[in-house]
Parts: sequence; C-alpha cells; structure tokens
Amino acid sequence: MAEFIAYRFEVILSRNEGEVLCRGAFSEVTGFDLTMKPKALVEGGRNWGEVQLAGPTAFGTLVLKRGITEIADLWTWFDTLTRGADYALRYDGRINVVDPDRPDRHALSYILSRAMPTKFKGPDLSSTASQVAVEELHLVHEGITLERPA
Repeated sequence: MAEFIAYRFEVILSRNEGEVLCRGAFSEVTGFDLTMKPKALVEGGRNWGEVQLAGPTAFGTLVLKRGITEIADLWTWFDTLTRGADYALRYDGRINVVDPDRPDRHALSYILSRAMPTKFKGPDLSSTASQVAVEELHLVHEGITLERPA
C-alpha cells in the first residue's frame, strides 16, 4: 500500500481468499447507507401506540472515486456481467481505511458481501492530463459489516 500514499482507502475484491480480482486504492468512497424499515404491529387491547418490529434492511450503492489498481480486471468484471451475461458473478469486498499516521495499518475495515458493479466510469483521455485509471465504480451489495482492528 506504500505506493498509494495519496489514497486513503484500500479496496480488495475477491471471490474467495485465494482468488483476488482487484487490489487497489481510491481517494473517496461514498454510499455507506443502511436503512432498516420498521413494521408497525397493531396489537388488540393496546391503545397506546403500535409495536415497532424490525423490518428489512436496504443497502445504498457504494461509489468508489478516483482510483488506481494493480490488476486491471474491473472492466472485465463489469463486461462479463453485462455483455457476457454471467449475471450471477459476484465478489466479496474489503474496504480498508488506512491510518494516516501508520500507512501499514488499517484504522478499520468494511466487509462487503456479494458485490456487483452497476457503473464503471473511466477517465477522460487527454495527452496533456495525468488521469487515474478508474474515475468511478458503483457497487451494489447484499450486506456490509464493520471490522475494527484488534
């Protein structure tokens, strides 16, 4: 991660621990939205309000911005899902927040379950500009957990 000093978020996408699709770094990650929709239950004989039950949880789309990667397979993953019609191809992900004081250590990590890309935006090509390899990558997922360092 030492070569990605300007980037605070290390992203690793893999099918399992041994098969890494992409390892890279991004300067911005947005969309950590989790929303639980409660269900109201009207109970007979209870006249003072409804019972609130936990309902389904919806997850926001993660947007990874201005990234560089060591392995250039993000485009292949998006292409395989869309044009290649392998609609079930999902990868698990890990987003490590790099500790600015100790770049070799993670402040915390977000673990994604069954992520799927929905938008891939490359940089504008210009011979006079130095652009990064990935401008934006949008990921939907089926769950997220927070992992703190021990």
